[in-house]
Amino acid sequence: MLTWVGCHGGAGVTTLERALPGGRDGSRMWPTAVPGPSVPVLLVCRSHVSGLMAAQMAVRQWASGSVPGVDLLGLVVVADAPGSMPRPIKDLATLVRGGASRSWLVPWVEPWRLGEDPAAHLPRPLARLRSELAHTFTSTGSSHA
Repeated sequence: MLTWVGCHGGAGVTTLERALPGGRDGSRMWPTAVPGPSVPVLLVCRSHVSGLMAAQMAVRQWASGSVPGVDLLGLVVVADAPGSMPRPIKDLATLVRGGASRSWLVPWVEPWRLGEDPAAHLPRPLARLRSELAHTFTSTGSSHA
């Protein structure tokens, strides 16, 4: 089963879990290694400096090999405000996203802020992520997505 790991509080895991059902919230912790196949993980952070720095630290932990039993599928960066990111944040996001094999940048979704069902307002990057996850789990023979 896919695990969403928030790199910090307020990363957007609960919203993503509602938007793309089938995963579980990792409660900001890496899954515990168990015998068997690796646990597929998507890291989640907000697009502000502290969120991106937390994501960078998580990607470094994984890359160092200190997180056994985890298959890092990528990083989901959730917009922290409407509009485009300021240049310094955009540059940092590009750097941090480069540490993961895949990444998705989720734009600001005003209906989510108003409490509307995230699955009813799925931005293009999340529709693409849903499709990629379905393909990944279908091609590996797993029914978890």
